[in-house]
Amino acid sequence: MQPLVSIIMGSTSDLPVMEAAFKFFDSQEIPFEVLALSAHRTPDEVAEYAKNAHQRGIKVIIAGAGMAAHLPGVIAAMTPLPVIGVPIKSSLEGMDAALAMLQMPPGIPVATVAINGAQNAAILALQMLSVNNPEMMAKVVTFKQNLKQKIVKANADLAQVSYTFKTN
Repeated sequence: MQPLVSIIMGSTSDLPVMEAAFKFFDSQEIPFEVLALSAHRTPDEVAEYAKNAHQRGIKVIIAGAGMAAHLPGVIAAMTPLPVIGVPIKSSLEGMDAALAMLQMPPGIPVATVAINGAQNAAILALQMLSVNNPEMMAKVVTFKQNLKQKIVKANADLAQVSYTFKTN
Protein backbone atom coordinates (compact mmCIF):
# COMPACT_ATOMS: atom_id res chain seq x y z
CA MET A 1 0.00 0.00 0.00
CA GLN A 2 1.49 3.32 -1.11
CA PRO A 3 0.93 6.32 1.21
CA LEU A 4 -0.88 9.34 -0.24
CA VAL A 5 -0.38 11.58 2.78
CA SER A 6 2.72 12.09 4.84
CA ILE A 7 2.36 13.22 8.44
CA ILE A 8 5.54 14.74 9.82
CA MET A 9 6.16 15.71 13.43
CA GLY A 10 9.03 17.78 14.74
CA SER A 11 9.25 15.43 17.70
CA THR A 12 7.44 12.39 19.08
CA SER A 13 6.21 14.68 21.87
CA ASP A 14 3.74 15.91 19.20
CA LEU A 15 2.27 12.42 18.86
CA PRO A 16 -0.75 12.94 21.19
CA VAL A 17 -1.92 15.87 19.03
CA MET A 18 -1.07 14.39 15.63
CA GLU A 19 -2.75 11.08 16.45
CA ALA A 20 -6.11 12.67 15.60
CA ALA A 21 -4.99 12.79 11.95
CA PHE A 22 -3.91 9.12 12.07
CA LYS A 23 -7.31 8.09 13.40
CA PHE A 24 -9.16 10.11 10.76
CA PHE A 25 -7.16 8.66 7.86
CA ASP A 26 -7.53 5.17 9.25
CA SER A 27 -11.31 5.60 9.54
CA GLN A 28 -11.47 6.86 5.94
CA GLU A 29 -9.12 4.12 4.63
CA ILE A 30 -6.57 6.62 3.31
CA PRO A 31 -2.98 5.30 3.28
CA PHE A 32 -0.56 7.54 5.19
CA GLU A 33 2.93 7.49 6.61
CA VAL A 34 4.24 9.00 9.84
CA LEU A 35 7.73 10.37 10.39
CA ALA A 36 9.56 12.43 13.00
CA LEU A 37 11.84 14.99 11.37
CA SER A 38 13.20 18.18 12.88
CA ALA A 39 13.99 21.31 10.91
CA HIS A 40 16.59 22.12 13.56
CA ARG A 41 18.00 18.74 14.61
CA THR A 42 17.83 16.84 11.30
CA PRO A 43 17.88 19.53 8.59
CA ASP A 44 19.59 17.33 5.98
CA GLU A 45 16.97 14.60 6.43
CA VAL A 46 14.15 17.16 6.17
CA ALA A 47 15.63 18.50 2.92
CA GLU A 48 16.03 15.02 1.45
CA TYR A 49 12.49 14.08 2.46
CA ALA A 50 10.89 17.31 1.16
CA LYS A 51 12.68 17.24 -2.19
CA ASN A 52 11.64 13.63 -2.90
CA ALA A 53 8.19 13.16 -1.33
CA HIS A 54 6.30 13.84 -4.58
CA GLN A 55 8.44 11.30 -6.43
CA ARG A 56 7.34 8.66 -3.92
CA GLY A 57 3.65 9.28 -4.66
CA ILE A 58 2.86 11.51 -1.69
CA LYS A 59 0.11 14.00 -2.60
CA VAL A 60 -0.23 16.11 0.58
CA ILE A 61 2.06 16.72 3.55
CA ILE A 62 0.81 17.51 7.05
CA ALA A 63 3.52 18.91 9.31
CA GLY A 64 3.02 19.52 13.01
CA ALA A 65 5.42 21.59 15.07
CA GLY A 66 5.50 23.67 18.21
CA MET A 67 7.47 26.68 19.40
CA ALA A 68 9.43 28.20 16.46
CA ALA A 69 7.56 25.78 14.16
CA HIS A 70 9.93 25.98 11.21
CA LEU A 71 9.21 22.43 10.00
CA PRO A 72 6.14 23.14 7.80
CA GLY A 73 7.77 26.18 6.18
CA VAL A 74 11.07 24.45 5.53
CA ILE A 75 9.24 21.54 3.92
CA ALA A 76 7.04 23.91 1.89
CA ALA A 77 10.16 25.70 0.62
CA MET A 78 11.52 22.48 -0.86
CA THR A 79 8.49 20.56 -2.16
CA PRO A 80 5.95 21.17 -4.92
CA LEU A 81 3.28 19.48 -2.77
CA PRO A 82 0.68 21.27 -0.63
CA VAL A 83 1.75 21.49 3.00
CA ILE A 84 -0.72 21.78 5.86
CA GLY A 85 0.72 23.07 9.11
CA VAL A 86 -0.54 22.05 12.53
CA PRO A 87 0.66 24.44 15.23
CA ILE A 88 1.28 22.48 18.42
CA LYS A 89 0.47 24.10 21.77
CA SER A 90 3.80 23.74 23.53
CA SER A 91 4.68 27.33 24.43
CA LEU A 92 2.95 30.72 24.34
CA GLU A 93 -0.36 28.82 24.09
CA GLY A 94 0.70 27.73 20.58
CA MET A 95 0.54 31.26 19.17
CA ASP A 96 4.26 31.28 18.37
CA ALA A 97 3.85 28.12 16.27
CA ALA A 98 0.68 29.42 14.60
CA LEU A 99 2.26 32.73 13.64
CA ALA A 100 5.37 31.00 12.29
CA MET A 101 3.14 28.98 9.95
CA LEU A 102 0.74 31.77 9.03
CA GLN A 103 3.37 34.40 8.26
CA MET A 104 5.14 32.61 5.43
CA PRO A 105 6.79 34.71 2.72
CA PRO A 106 5.14 35.07 -0.70
CA GLY A 107 5.52 31.96 -2.82
CA ILE A 108 5.93 29.53 0.10
CA PRO A 109 2.38 28.89 1.39
CA VAL A 110 1.60 26.71 4.37
CA ALA A 111 -2.12 26.05 4.83
CA THR A 112 -2.50 26.36 8.59
CA VAL A 113 -5.22 24.89 10.79
CA ALA A 114 -6.10 25.66 14.38
CA ILE A 115 -3.69 25.11 17.23
CA ASN A 116 -3.64 21.34 17.89
CA GLY A 117 -6.00 20.96 14.89
CA ALA A 118 -4.58 17.73 13.46
CA GLN A 119 -8.02 16.30 12.65
CA ASN A 120 -8.90 19.38 10.59
CA ALA A 121 -5.56 19.04 8.80
CA ALA A 122 -6.50 15.47 7.88
CA ILE A 123 -9.96 16.54 6.69
CA LEU A 124 -8.43 19.31 4.58
CA ALA A 125 -5.93 16.83 3.10
CA LEU A 126 -8.77 14.47 2.17
CA GLN A 127 -10.65 17.36 0.56
CA MET A 128 -7.52 18.17 -1.49
CA LEU A 129 -7.17 14.53 -2.53
CA SER A 130 -10.84 14.36 -3.50
CA VAL A 131 -10.82 17.16 -6.08
CA ASN A 132 -10.34 14.73 -9.01
CA ASN A 133 -11.28 11.52 -7.24
CA PRO A 134 -15.01 10.66 -7.00
CA GLU A 135 -14.39 7.85 -4.48
CA MET A 136 -12.61 10.19 -2.07
CA MET A 137 -15.18 12.92 -2.70
CA ALA A 138 -17.86 10.44 -1.58
CA LYS A 139 -15.89 9.96 1.65
CA VAL A 140 -15.84 13.71 2.25
CA VAL A 141 -19.57 14.02 1.54
CA THR A 142 -20.39 11.13 3.89
CA PHE A 143 -18.18 12.58 6.62
CA LYS A 144 -19.89 15.98 6.35
CA GLN A 145 -23.35 14.36 6.40
CA ASN A 146 -22.39 12.47 9.55
CA LEU A 147 -21.40 15.77 11.18
CA LYS A 148 -24.88 17.10 10.42
CA GLN A 149 -26.50 14.00 11.93
CA LYS A 150 -24.62 14.57 15.21
CA ILE A 151 -26.23 18.02 15.53
CA VAL A 152 -29.68 16.72 14.58
CA LYS A 153 -29.34 14.09 17.32
CA ALA A 154 -28.05 16.68 19.80
CA ASN A 155 -31.15 18.81 19.22
CA ALA A 156 -33.42 15.79 19.65
CA ASP A 157 -31.66 15.04 22.94
CA LEU A 158 -31.93 18.68 24.06
CA ALA A 159 -35.67 18.63 23.33
CA GLN A 160 -35.98 15.98 26.05
CA VAL A 161 -34.36 18.22 28.69
CA SER A 162 -37.08 19.63 30.90
CA TYR A 163 -37.05 22.84 32.94
CA THR A 164 -39.99 24.83 34.23
CA PHE A 165 -39.24 27.86 32.07
CA LYS A 166 -37.72 26.08 29.05
CA THR A 167 -39.90 26.85 26.05
CA ASN A 168 -38.79 24.23 23.51
